[in-house]
Amino acid sequence: MSNRRSVALLIETSNAYARGLMDGIIAYQREHELWSIYVGEQDRGAKPPIWLKNWKGDGIIARIETEAIASVIRRTKLPVVDVSAARKIKSIPWVETDDREISRLAVEHLVDRGFETLAFCGEPNFSWSRWREQRFQDFAREAGCECHVFSGKSRGDEDYSWTKERKRLASWVEKLPKPAGLMACYDFTGQQVLDVCRELDIAIPEQLAVVAVDNDVRLCRLCTPPLSSVIPDTHRTGYEAAQLLDQMMRGKKVRDEAMLIPPLGIAERQSSDVYAIDDEDIVRALRYIRENACTGITVADVLNAVPLSRRMLEHRFQKLVRRTPHAEIVRIRMVRACRLLRETTLSLSEITNRAGFASPDYFSVAFKKYMGMTPRSYREKGKSSKPSRSHLSED
Repeated sequence: MSNRRSVALLIETSNAYARGLMDGIIAYQREHELWSIYVGEQDRGAKPPIWLKNWKGDGIIARIETEAIASVIRRTKLPVVDVSAARKIKSIPWVETDDREISRLAVEHLVDRGFETLAFCGEPNFSWSRWREQRFQDFAREAGCECHVFSGKSRGDEDYSWTKERKRLASWVEKLPKPAGLMACYDFTGQQVLDVCRELDIAIPEQLAVVAVDNDVRLCRLCTPPLSSVIPDTHRTGYEAAQLLDQMMRGKKVRDEAMLIPPLGIAERQSSDVYAIDDEDIVRALRYIRENACTGITVADVLNAVPLSRRMLEHRFQKLVRRTPHAEIVRIRMVRACRLLRETTLSLSEITNRAGFASPDYFSVAFKKYMGMTPRSYREKGKSSKPSRSHLSED
């Protein structure tokens, strides 16, 4: 026990993202049995805890979101890993979600449903919201979409009033061209958008499809309708932060640059479960493919589900979706295969079966052509320095 290090966690437990970070840190600690962990009461943006000033520990993992906490942490002169996007101390390593990939997933999700008008609703007082907003606009532009942005006022402003802010948001949402696909910077903002839409009698998802970020399952399911959300890999983020701190406490020099962890995917719920295509037959074909792609269907099966000739299906599908029906079947299968490779320890044969491919050999060739690497390389890249964990529930 004399070799056991003492590590402090300055991470709030009031939201799903922070709790996910702690789960990853705990997983690393249990795997290596290295530390005694001290967790005090901590709210987001709160003043530095009194105990930190004279704390005699070995290292800290913290969400450093204020100058006050940054100042106290500097004075400890202890090894520290930051897990906040605020980046208050530039000289220490930090581990954060990859906001570029989060925005890319959201744009892809909305564009795949046929939306040509996109919108972003953010909170400019948060770095991660500003980064997501910028990347969202970049990807929307690349997709040839019209893009609208709502930047909420900072809650720290002296004249901030949620009553006034809600009116601003409602006015902006009401004026958006419809139909549109909207990304909210995180789940709480997504809930606010849905509440405003309900008051304005805007149909969700038919007039406005909404996807947020963090996948706080309870909050997303409380929304009306249930809220789609990008799933950040908080478990891996926490685990990587713990591993970095362990290296630092052992005297190893680590880089102070960002380690950005990509998201796991999107939990699709009713708020974005729509195709913004004015063609009932193609919408029916898309739904059929999404629900059955991994059962081994072919384009012939899709033709049995819609009253179209193969030539007409191919023509209208290519025009509206910008892919062939076969390419869409393959895309859905690859999304499933990637998720299984990342999140499970299933054999290649079992993944082949669950993703709807004919054989492991065919799957390996198709995967390498589609992803630019073998399934084995993809799994190793995605799980490097990351413990095995139970599957994520699908909603």
